[in-house]
Amino acid sequence: MKKRNKSKWLLLVALSLLVIVLQGCTKETSSKTGQPKEVNIGILRVPNDETVARAKQFYDPYFKEKGIKTNFVVFDSGVDANKAFSSGSIDFATMGHTNGVVALANQLPVKLIWINEVIGTNEQLVVRNASGVKQMDQLAGKKIATPFSSTSHFSLLNTLEKYHLTDKVTLLDMNTLDIVAAWKRGDIDAAYTWQPTLDQLLEDGTSLLSSADLAKDGYVTANITLGRDGFLEKYPDLTRDFLRANLEGGNFYRKDAETAADLAAKELDITKAEALKQMEGTLWLTGEELLSDKYLGTSEEPGDFAKVFSQTATFLHKQQTIQQEPTMEQINQFIQPLYIEQAMKEMK
Repeated sequence: MKKRNKSKWLLLVALSLLVIVLQGCTKETSSKTGQPKEVNIGILRVPNDETVARAKQFYDPYFKEKGIKTNFVVFDSGVDANKAFSSGSIDFATMGHTNGVVALANQLPVKLIWINEVIGTNEQLVVRNASGVKQMDQLAGKKIATPFSSTSHFSLLNTLEKYHLTDKVTLLDMNTLDIVAAWKRGDIDAAYTWQPTLDQLLEDGTSLLSSADLAKDGYVTANITLGRDGFLEKYPDLTRDFLRANLEGGNFYRKDAETAADLAAKELDITKAEALKQMEGTLWLTGEELLSDKYLGTSEEPGDFAKVFSQTATFLHKQQTIQQEPTMEQINQFIQPLYIEQAMKEMK
């Protein structure tokens, strides 16, 4: 009798374990369609092509109508997005290209598949009017905040180097919300940050320069999208679909900027004027521009953005932000225009 009970107990345990295993399998992939049950997308709270695509529901035909749930996860910067990539909890994420360099240097299992926008006047170095600073050399001895490892941090460090202020200021690592709070308390004298935080600082602050000014000196910064290797390799069709929706978002903005700004404003809970100002402060690239020599290039011929990546890597290595500087070969393997090429073909 005891043996029979023990056998039944072992059978129940085995069946329970089988159910758990099967549940684990179906969490990522539907057995009927071979497609994932959900896609996790990391986003920045900025009005970009992804924001317009969400507002216009451009992702729905590619995901929702196939029974795939899209989860949009907000990250204040790429630092947290990279942590999520490390844990395998997201499939795509938008971030500043500097954090893309960090991801590559730390050998995260990701690839660069998209440039959302080239940064311009939407990121600026601003000083509090109460600080008395009116020109660059007066920053000496001041406290400046920025989110470390971000595009703003990269731009700030290059600015300080250019004006020989590197060892003459105190740098503070703060996220955008903390920057606003510290600014209001008078704890910092200046900050290099992006919209919509930027406009709050400009209420009682003055801009000394923008990332558009730095781009003229050769220091280009951009927001990019990375994709997780496991997802890219398993679902190349859905990766192309994701980029097609982004292309549609960008095309809609170029066709009707006013409506796009209105949609983005509602999505982000900001005013239409704020959204339009932020959108006009960046350069949104067409599919053709993304695949041009000036940016990503093609699968056969890498574009100039690889040089921007290399320049950034050299700088971050010098600043000891990354321990090992990626080679140009590694950078070219990291940047994958193939998915845009395929998405473009499917849209013709």
